Amino acid sequence: MLYEINEKIIRLEREGREIIKFNLGDPDQQTPVEIIEAAFEAMKKGKTKYASAAGEARLREALAEIHGVNADNIVITPGSKWAVFAAMYLLLNKGDNVVIPSPHWTAYDLVAKSLGVNVKLIKTRFESNWEVDVEDLKGLINGRTRLIILNNPNNPTSKVMNEKVVEKIVNVANERGIKVLSDEVYADISFVKTKSLIEYEGEHIVVRSFSKTFAMTGWRIGYAITDKALADKIIKLNQITFTNVPVFIQEAALKALELRHQIVKAMRECYQKRADLANKILSDTKLKFTKPEAPFYVFPKSNGLNSEMFALRLLDKGVAVVPGTSFGDYIEHFRISLTAPDNEIELGLKVIAEAFK
Repeated sequence: MLYEINEKIIRLEREGREIIKFNLGDPDQQTPVEIIEAAFEAMKKGKTKYASAAGEARLREALAEIHGVNADNIVITPGSKWAVFAAMYLLLNKGDNVVIPSPHWTAYDLVAKSLGVNVKLIKTRFESNWEVDVEDLKGLINGRTRLIILNNPNNPTSKVMNEKVVEKIVNVANERGIKVLSDEVYADISFVKTKSLIEYEGEHIVVRSFSKTFAMTGWRIGYAITDKALADKIIKLNQITFTNVPVFIQEAALKALELRHQIVKAMRECYQKRADLANKILSDTKLKFTKPEAPFYVFPKSNGLNSEMFALRLLDKGVAVVPGTSFGDYIEHFRISLTAPDNEIELGLKVIAEAFK
């Protein structure tokens, strides 16, 4: 359905239609100019050669200091998606299974299925504030379960997981010898405190990215934080695939870290205003939704809605959203991504609101 919507957007734009794109989780802000200049300077200095598959030492050390780990626990990857793939590729074998709370980013189950791994979904619900039922999780675990994947904060709900629930999940995993992978790409710009998996007991995997925090989606740089044994395996996989993330991009990432406090503050304030606007406009409708706790999604529900048909009809009105079926068994939900210019966001939200008065 995502592809069908994208194709229709392309067709409508070729016809001269203007589309407000709430369908992509891609920040509309430009990468800060200081970051761009750092990459340019690095290229002019000749930092365009092969380099370490682990990532540049200075970048890994800077990240290690931020996260309170050793630099040997960090591997630089071409975006967080590769870090997720690498961990799954190295930890899972055909016939194993992975447990994932849903709604979920579909890359997780698509990667698993490509590896011949069975996916077991824990369905969470708006009515229970999207909380994972740990007893449901226990019921899905068996002798072939090797991995539990958490997305905290969550895409598409923008919900931050309850710390006590995460602790219970980690305890279950530790007791049964299962790894937990926590995808935390929205954590740095969350509106509420988001406790990282790093702060819990056990040797697990945390995946983070520069994409959302620093408006660097197209730069393709992220990283994994894990135990040294798995980190070394990821490095070897990097060596036989993409070799290394370009050094000039890593230099840009270093500059991003230098400026992270001011950039994060500005990003968070921008998306908090947008979330507040969405909450204000959509609260005056029949839609039900949880207030976003992190950028930059809203995942509203309307009883009896066929979100696939709705998304196509809404596109005819010039607004693109993603049906809830793209994230699991959520036909009555749809996802709004607040990543368009501010004036378009208000206009687009009002078009959606009008449909649910």
